[in-house]
Amino acid sequence: MLDYLNGHPSVAPGELGAAGFCIGGHLAFRAALQPDVLATACFYATGIHNGKLGSDADAGSLSRAAEIRGELLLVWGALDPHIPEEGRKRIAEALGAAGVKFEQRVYRAEHAFMRDEGPRYDPEATDAAFNDMIMLFGRVYSSYQNRLS
Repeated sequence: MLDYLNGHPSVAPGELGAAGFCIGGHLAFRAALQPDVLATACFYATGIHNGKLGSDADAGSLSRAAEIRGELLLVWGALDPHIPEEGRKRIAEALGAAGVKFEQRVYRAEHAFMRDEGPRYDPEATDAAFNDMIMLFGRVYSSYQNRLS
């Protein structure tokens, strides 16, 4: 998919990013392992802290963190039972040890708080998290463009 996007006329060459929610957040983390991904936003990404991805008991995503060359934004809900505080700490420690440039944002919200239906939806946290992502992509791509100049 990344190769396809890199060659697509609608995509600025060399300016790839990824974003995902829940298991898609974990898959976005996996996309960040590719050297041509400059920025990645992972929203309440399940399974990174314990390795679970689909039927794989340990996909080894976190153990590969040193392969990440771009920047990461990790967005969590403090009330999310799927990614407890210990899991968030484990991820932060592993990313720090691997030298990954990353930010974590934790909102007083539940898992899937950005899904705009149901009782877990939190519009204020959603707006803030979405803004965090826009700021990440804007900052990273501005920096990339400045390096090209």
